[in-house]
Amino acid sequence: MIWQRFAGHQANVTPTPQWQQTAIEEANSRLPAYGERMSETPQFKCDGRQYCSQMRSRAEAEFFLRHCPNVKMDGDHDGIPCERDSRW
Repeated sequence: MIWQRFAGHQANVTPTPQWQQTAIEEANSRLPAYGERMSETPQFKCDGRQYCSQMRSRAEAEFFLRHCPNVKMDGDHDGIPCERDSRW
């Protein structure tokens, strides 16, 4: 009986959209392992680049969007850079 209640509850959960699940998985893949310290030095630095075509990875584009001025990588202003870039 308890299992049936649990299973019924799970059936009502809305699935996470694929693009959002991918973003979550990418963010989690950059987290340090348990007990490991995060790097105190940033992996990237602002150097004047502004466009997706100038980025080498999605992580780099995310860093630039969050930390650098005058970037042009988020046309719909939803906080996700380079959504139409087919490289990643």
